[in-house]
Amino acid sequence: MHMRSSLKTIAILLTLTALLPACSKGKTPPPRVVPVTAETADKKDIPIQLRAIGNVEAYNTVSIKAQVNGEIAAVFFREGEDVKKGSMLFRIDPRPFEAAMRQAGSALARDRAQSKNAAAEAKRYQALAEKGFVSLQEYDNVRTNADALDAVVKADEAAVENAQVQLEYTTIIAPIDGRTGSIAVQKGNIVKANDVPLVTINQVAPIFVSFTIPEQSLSEIKKYNERGELKVEAILPGDEKRPVSGQLTFIDNAVDRTTGTIRLKGTFDNHDRRLWPGQFVDVFLTLTVEPGVVVVSSQAVQTGQQGQYVYVIKDDMSTELRVVTVERMFENKAVIAKGIAAGEKVVTDGQLRLVPGAKVEIKNAPSQEGIKEGASIKSQMTNTK
Repeated sequence: MHMRSSLKTIAILLTLTALLPACSKGKTPPPRVVPVTAETADKKDIPIQLRAIGNVEAYNTVSIKAQVNGEIAAVFFREGEDVKKGSMLFRIDPRPFEAAMRQAGSALARDRAQSKNAAAEAKRYQALAEKGFVSLQEYDNVRTNADALDAVVKADEAAVENAQVQLEYTTIIAPIDGRTGSIAVQKGNIVKANDVPLVTINQVAPIFVSFTIPEQSLSEIKKYNERGELKVEAILPGDEKRPVSGQLTFIDNAVDRTTGTIRLKGTFDNHDRRLWPGQFVDVFLTLTVEPGVVVVSSQAVQTGQQGQYVYVIKDDMSTELRVVTVERMFENKAVIAKGIAAGEKVVTDGQLRLVPGAKVEIKNAPSQEGIKEGASIKSQMTNTK
């Protein structure tokens, strides 16, 4: 009896074992849902830009030098101060030049009196010579003396003008609006004409930003520049969110053969003095604005054996691998020329866990998802209207 019971138990176990594979083959496990973050492809107007590293240059630079010898009697500004065109900067001791001016004036007055008397005498001799009372030689001598004295007067007048100019040079004024640098020669020092600069003035409003671009872009720049002024933006390090706007105002007349680049300049108003001579800045030259292009976040675009692709989320929350053509990058966006349309959802994070057809669950942050849903509803309302 015991042996029969054991055999029966073994037979039941073998039957159950044989049935288990058949049962497992008949059931399919539920598909795995992959959590991802996603966004909706958008349609925007995106500028076409060229990027370069630029150097800020003063709009105008003047090195102030003395034009006469003398002692610095006064300084009328502080180092680093803004000055206006025509404002006084230095005064050189004017007393020697005032004395020279008086001396030249006295010599002019003396020679004018002598010239006037010689001219009158020459007139009298002319009348006497015509009547034969004096010889022509005597008359010629008197007339020559009068002409010589007249020439002396003209020389004296030139000497007075020169003395006046030298006296004016003792007052040194600012030839441009700008900001002064350090003062090289202080009050009390003796300066020489056209020697070392006393101070340098940089005009910083407006101001230039100089940059270079590859010669291959020159034709495009010239084409768009003929249609109107091109916008130039300068971005300062550490202040990326506040670009400074200006206009392209200069294209060099030759390409640098050594580097294969051409030099350009943008002019900026710089009223707030954010740009400073010598700074390095990032420069963006906007050629035109391309309207209505499809854009997605750059992180949505992956690269594989078939090229660049994105995962598109369909209505049933399954994914489709879509090969795309990226025209260019703009900031953190990829401009899509072909492959997806505006309004389609694309995966921005979690692509490594996906295969075509996989089910996904969008796990965006609530605030972002709420914003996107609100934008989608607004877009639908606009389209309905």
